[in-house]
Amino acid sequence: MQLDDLYRRVIMDHYKNPRNRGTMDEGAVTINLNNPTCGDRISLQLQVEDGVVSNAKYTGEGCSISMSSASMMTEAVKGKSFQQALEMAERFSCLMKGEDVEFQENEDIEALSGVNKFPARIKCATLAWNALRKGIENEAKS
Repeated sequence: MQLDDLYRRVIMDHYKNPRNRGTMDEGAVTINLNNPTCGDRISLQLQVEDGVVSNAKYTGEGCSISMSSASMMTEAVKGKSFQQALEMAERFSCLMKGEDVEFQENEDIEALSGVNKFPARIKCATLAWNALRKGIENEAKS
């Protein structure tokens, strides 16, 4: 099996069997973002305790890339400090620029590396990560 085929399978697995899809009770930081270019939308919820993301869930609609990215991201950030989560988001941005980046927190994320070959799809892949950044920034200000 070629690497591209494996990556496609990982992406489709997260799309068809999403991790952390759903909502949380009150008290979670909620961020709603959309990508008007293609219609993707996400509502990300973060449960935060002492500057650490203790839980993350999302709902939304969109293409397999945006929803798979949200699934992977929510898995990866649980238990991470704000700083660690922001560093992950920065590494994801580098991955979307074609840089060689590893995600030991969740290797599935690397399956999205091929998205950088399709510039119009980068916004799909980064939607959940942008919501994460915005949520952390909002929470840090309060």
